[in-house]
Amino acid sequence: MQDDPSNSRPMRVPSGRVARVARLGSLAAGAAGRGVWQAARDLRQGTRPQLAGLLATPANVTRLAEELARMRGAAMKLGQLLSMDAGEVLPPDLAEILARLRNDAHFMPVRQLKQVLNVEWGTHWPRAFRSFDVNPVAAASIGQVHRAVLRDGREVAVKVQYPGVARSIDSDIANVGAVLRLSGLVPQGIDLTPYLDEARRLLHEETDYLREGRNLAAFGRRLSTSDRFVVPEFHDDWSTARVLAMSYVAGRPIEDAAGLDQDARDRLAGDLVALFLRELFEFEEMQSDPNFANYMVSDDGQRIVLLDFGATRRIAPALVADLRDFIAAGLCGDDERVETLARRMGMLSGADRADHQAAILSMIAMVFSELRAAPVFDFAQSDLARRLQDSAMAMAETGFAPSPLPMDLLYLQRKVAGMFLLARRLQARVPVQHLLRDHGVW
Repeated sequence: MQDDPSNSRPMRVPSGRVARVARLGSLAAGAAGRGVWQAARDLRQGTRPQLAGLLATPANVTRLAEELARMRGAAMKLGQLLSMDAGEVLPPDLAEILARLRNDAHFMPVRQLKQVLNVEWGTHWPRAFRSFDVNPVAAASIGQVHRAVLRDGREVAVKVQYPGVARSIDSDIANVGAVLRLSGLVPQGIDLTPYLDEARRLLHEETDYLREGRNLAAFGRRLSTSDRFVVPEFHDDWSTARVLAMSYVAGRPIEDAAGLDQDARDRLAGDLVALFLRELFEFEEMQSDPNFANYMVSDDGQRIVLLDFGATRRIAPALVADLRDFIAAGLCGDDERVETLARRMGMLSGADRADHQAAILSMIAMVFSELRAAPVFDFAQSDLARRLQDSAMAMAETGFAPSPLPMDLLYLQRKVAGMFLLARRLQARVPVQHLLRDHGVW
């Protein structure tokens, strides 16, 4: 249901705490060892070594990404979270390498898979199935998905959690954080602590598959009358905290829609933006993971299949109200009101330098200016993302180390960025102004 495992291979998940700590300890020691070797070479050549530069080598970063992918679980998920927020936390070269974690996930060998299912379902579970494909149709950081048919005729997708993932979250997060700090990969002045704490909290939620099943069922009810979206049906009789069973829905990767005609691409992107606004202003609850793999296009090309509700989170009504006012003020060009609300929501921090605060307000104004100017937003032609990135890089060069955003805003930012990237991938045109008016924003 998530990443295509066609380029991956079966690899046993290290499930014991000692084994996982040892792997990360080896990773840190290896990075430090290579740094010492490089330092000695620099000294011989009369160059003064820089610790951060030595440890943040391509070889070290590549090994970090490979090891996180091998371990899966919290270690890999943290890498994914950091890579999705690369513009805020990590330098571009590290972000590019860590980005592979969104697509590279090995899967469990068959023997380990059966051990997990025997624990969750009992040893007689094969008798209840007409077929169960032990080769996963998808694999990701926390689990892998199998296609099966029950003897009662139901065709199901079964998401099986990797063993040891849930109980290793706290130690994985602590150890990966230590590796990142030791490596010098995180720019000076960035406080990783709130990101690590949030990753820990999020992962404890995402490893509860019964919670995800309830979220799946809730979104299914909300969208039950929609002819634009398909949500798999939650099968609670075959679900546990570590195994999630749902109806199997056929579809193609959302990126494949790039080959459809312009009207179809515009409609699909518009549907996703409209759903995002419903999540924010109507449901006050959002599937916050913008990974492309969480969306498919139905075989007829007319509907979007929604997958993976593990990262669903509630949004505080007070924040929703502030965001509504913030967007309305921005679209009306009320800069004073925009700044007041930006401070109240935590987008701006009084701890930041005055020039950095001014730069952030300039970037916000840049977004609203483009939205006002384009009743139909052409994602293919817009250079907004490049201009924002240029502004962010210019700030970084002046020593800007962003204060941690409130986590609800961080997830909203990630979701918006994900929608922007997907609409751009589809080369879509979306009537954003009209969709905002539908929710009384403008």
